[in-house]
Amino acid sequence: MNFRNKVAAIVVALALFATGTILTGCQPKGEQADVVVIGGGGAGLSAAVTAAENGAKVVLLEKMPMLGGNTLRAQTGFNAAGTKYQAEEGITDTADVHFQDTMKGGKDKNDPELVKTLTENANESLEWLNGLGTSLTKIQLLGGATNARTHAPTEGGYAGPVMIKCMEKAARDKGVEILLETKATEITVDKNGKVTGVKATDKDGKEIEFGAKAVVIATGGFGANNEMVAKYNAKLEGFDTTNHKGATGDGIVMAEAAGAALKDMEYIQIHPTVVPGKGVLIAEGMRGKGAILVNAEGKRFVQELKTRDLVSEATLEQEGKYAFVLFDQAIRDDAQLVEAKEQQSSLVSGETLEELAEKIGVPADALVETVTKYNGYVEAGEDPDFGRTKMAAKIEVGPFWAVKVTPAIHHTMAGIAINTKAQVLDTDGNAIPGLYAAGEVTGGVHGANRLGGNALSDIIVFGRIAGKEAASFGE
Repeated sequence: MNFRNKVAAIVVALALFATGTILTGCQPKGEQADVVVIGGGGAGLSAAVTAAENGAKVVLLEKMPMLGGNTLRAQTGFNAAGTKYQAEEGITDTADVHFQDTMKGGKDKNDPELVKTLTENANESLEWLNGLGTSLTKIQLLGGATNARTHAPTEGGYAGPVMIKCMEKAARDKGVEILLETKATEITVDKNGKVTGVKATDKDGKEIEFGAKAVVIATGGFGANNEMVAKYNAKLEGFDTTNHKGATGDGIVMAEAAGAALKDMEYIQIHPTVVPGKGVLIAEGMRGKGAILVNAEGKRFVQELKTRDLVSEATLEQEGKYAFVLFDQAIRDDAQLVEAKEQQSSLVSGETLEELAEKIGVPADALVETVTKYNGYVEAGEDPDFGRTKMAAKIEVGPFWAVKVTPAIHHTMAGIAINTKAQVLDTDGNAIPGLYAAGEVTGGVHGANRLGGNALSDIIVFGRIAGKEAASFGE
């Protein structure tokens, strides 16, 4: 090569280096982005949209054929306190009460600073979502909450799918590059421990590398990986799950390999009302609207709005380790939470309580007595049997409905250690430069037990924080 050609080659190489086409050191070769988000559920989408809002070039990797993850299965709604929607219904609530409920529900095993971040930012994050078109304005009461603060879609139905639809549109509108069936396999770091990008494989098994100044892990939990569940909690080996099949803990494994600390790995939540053998969830909001739980003897056995862990424990103590969620047509119409095809196929109805009792195999006289007694408690405003204080409605408008349920794995409170800026922490408690995480992949927010409605708050609050921090990293 003559001198002129050598000079030309050097000029070209320098130009390629300047544009990021050629990367050096431990940085992966391939596409260059400001932020790579791993996971296309609620946390990943909120992080991606927020990073794009803050001027970042964003690539989102999702291993499944569609976006949404477990958020698509989220039913009841988004917890936030002190909202204008609560005020419109005369509900007085504050972020501090939300904080206290969350800490109590988590058995005070939560990280208080993370919980404070969650509860103080939930209202603003709800407004951000509604600004994208979600219309989460209908107030619901869930277990463990002092006040009704779960915000559901105005028109009824599941909250999660509405959120995913609106955030996906926002992500695409803001230029986020979304790659489906693209599985992240490794988070790359340089010799100083700073994140440099992500390695992945596409649907054909082809390896792809992405350079990035920051990476957000939002891959969800590991509730569908029973081997991993059993590793951290042997008592749950063989349990059914409500999780989608992609919830296998990939992000936790990648983060740990990159030097991240893990937190609260033993804390895995089981949900008390799941259709046996189907993984179909019957939302807690049904009980909030007035449904009760009865056992094989047709009797109540627990205060239905206790936290999920306590209701699950009580159910597992019953004969056969199952129960029935019982409600009438008025409660069903009000809640609008058992209308999906998979739920409807599991419902049993009777024009009278006696007919329903025969169909579900419980003593008719006991069931009638249970419901009559409960209706009296609703009228009196006092439940001397189990101390339920929130009794929204009587069960008296036929047809009557029941669905058989048992506890199943629902949420992993375990995961990657983070701080209030959603920075991933190493085993010494220091932030790993350029690495962030949000949502169910993290630990510390929910402690030993998650309150219903807090998952959607978690993924949006910390997803937005992660997206904003990642976009500004290195500036």
